[in-house]
Amino acid sequence: MLQADRLSSLIFYGPPGTGKTALAHVIAQHTQCHFRPLNAVSSGTKEVRELLQEARRELEDTARRTILFVDELHRFNRAQQDVLLPDVEEGRVTLIGATTQNPFFAINSPLLSRSQIFTFEPLTREHIKTLVQRALADRERGLGNIPVNLHADALEFLAEISDGDARRALTALEIGVLSAQQKPVEFTLEVAQDSIQRKMLDYDPTGDAHYDLASAFIKSVRGSDPDAAIYWLARMLEAARRIVICASEDVGNADPQALVVAAAALQASEFVGLPECQLALAQAVTYIATAPKSNASTMAISQARDDVRSGRTLAVPEHLRDASYRGAKKLGHGTGYQYSHDFEGGWVEQQYIPEARRYYEPAERGYEAEIKKRLDALRARQSDSQARPPASDKATE
Repeated sequence: MLQADRLSSLIFYGPPGTGKTALAHVIAQHTQCHFRPLNAVSSGTKEVRELLQEARRELEDTARRTILFVDELHRFNRAQQDVLLPDVEEGRVTLIGATTQNPFFAINSPLLSRSQIFTFEPLTREHIKTLVQRALADRERGLGNIPVNLHADALEFLAEISDGDARRALTALEIGVLSAQQKPVEFTLEVAQDSIQRKMLDYDPTGDAHYDLASAFIKSVRGSDPDAAIYWLARMLEAARRIVICASEDVGNADPQALVVAAAALQASEFVGLPECQLALAQAVTYIATAPKSNASTMAISQARDDVRSGRTLAVPEHLRDASYRGAKKLGHGTGYQYSHDFEGGWVEQQYIPEARRYYEPAERGYEAEIKKRLDALRARQSDSQARPPASDKATE
């Protein structure tokens, strides 16, 4: 496409420092099109409209199309992105958008459908090392004019701590070299540690990273790995609601106390706030992650809701209907209801649903194993009572 100068609109998606902007500028050097860069962080609808108007004039006057490179495209809201659409559709503008957010969350569907998506992966440690060494050797665009002795452990540190972000490693290198008082520069591990900028955690509660972190957190708790769960908690630290969900969804009645612990952690978080609430959340996460697991309650409500959604609605039996208001008895509501606590063991054979249903199947783990024993016994008594012939049949015989 580049050789033929027939580029379609492109979306570059990947973490910071992986070459999205660099590739866009390489394209700019190898195309006959008019290239205009724009940063969505510092630009608004007015600037976009002005550039689009300029692109139309360029096409009319010189027959040259315009490539509009929008860095941080996800920073544009839906309305701002919509401004681009007519010119992209008509081919007056070729859009190249760079984003660190999942484009399927952050970019309007009409723009996505007219663009090719290219995913940029984080650079490996070896890639980072190569770039750092290349920067030290490059006399024109790098630091090649300054004598630098780069220690091996410092290079390893930069490759490790940059987390696949070349820009971060190169910035640290530049800070360390240019701030050195003596020449040649001894770029030691200590210099590297002092030069590196603390990486901001990739957590946006409104972006796709939020859902990825929440998913990893839930699955780690479900998998009974408290160490992984604590790590993802540290990445989010706003996971109190997720902890409560997990206590019910993945532990359930195998340890009913898990929900109590989770709810207490949620309440404590609301009361003390960040950062102190991390202590209560960590306690809840480790408790739930190491508790016996059961999703029997989750499966039960899921199956019951499936029945309801499929239209299999059942009428409430007359004896179970509300009889607390005047006139209820005239309608037959509540007639024949037997109060369970009046019977031995707090149980009496009675129909509670018009058609037999079985949703809850307790697991044989933790406290739910005890529930299973009791429920199996009650269901057996229910089956026995239903199997016995009615008293009227005996009298007839």
